[in-house]
Amino acid sequence: MKPSREIEGLIAIMAALRTPGIGCPWDLEQDFDSIAPYTVEEAYEVADAIARDDKLDLKDELGDLLLQVVFHARMAEEEGSFAFPDVVEAITSKLIRRHPHVFGDARDLSPAEVRALWHRIKAEEKAAKAVAREAAGLPPQAVDHGVLAGVPHTLPALTRAWKLQARASTVGFDWNDARLVLDKIREETAEIDEALAGGDKAAIHEEIGDLLFVVANLARHTDADPEGCLAAANAKFERRFKAIEEALEAQGRTAKDASLDEMEGLWQAVKQREKAAG
Repeated sequence: MKPSREIEGLIAIMAALRTPGIGCPWDLEQDFDSIAPYTVEEAYEVADAIARDDKLDLKDELGDLLLQVVFHARMAEEEGSFAFPDVVEAITSKLIRRHPHVFGDARDLSPAEVRALWHRIKAEEKAAKAVAREAAGLPPQAVDHGVLAGVPHTLPALTRAWKLQARASTVGFDWNDARLVLDKIREETAEIDEALAGGDKAAIHEEIGDLLFVVANLARHTDADPEGCLAAANAKFERRFKAIEEALEAQGRTAKDASLDEMEGLWQAVKQREKAAG
């Protein structure tokens, strides 16, 4: 089988990998549940390539993510649910349907009018999907009409915390000042201190979770993305720790050879250099 620039080639390769007797044993034993974590991981790797502004990696990672779509579609085709062309038709239909101001007669709309139209169309789609499920003899989907409904459980925890809090704020369940959130953070750290004194691991973990939840809320109140903030902190830690390792390497030593006090001194020196550099 030859490499191809056409999607049909990728679909054919996936079909071959999933063909009993001649396919790949690993691919053949996979199912939707086992592949789902890889799908999430590939999406993160796409985001990482974008963050690093590495277009060569981005090309490869987008290919890996596309493979995930083809893999799921192939498994669905094998069980008779749908196939890749149905996936393409579903998204193209949705894009055309949700953009009547581009592909239809609803022209010259303001951004606010576009958002209102988008939400109305989504509501119509939900109603149509319910009718389609009934016609196909499928049980109706459980519908949660609560304020927090629809926030995906598979989101990163900090992002999901941010979204849950944002939803709750739409009905007034929110602080009106970031400083009040900061007070709550102080309260949560005091509760962690108490839990540590008690030595109850479950209580300690619960209080740490509460602290992280409130920190995500502080990020929301300051228009910051908590995942982005933490990613930046991770990058800063990596950069500074690598500088410590380089400083020790120049002395013919490694981090294992250095004391905590020595590494802390080097850390502070790196920190001061970065501040001086602006």
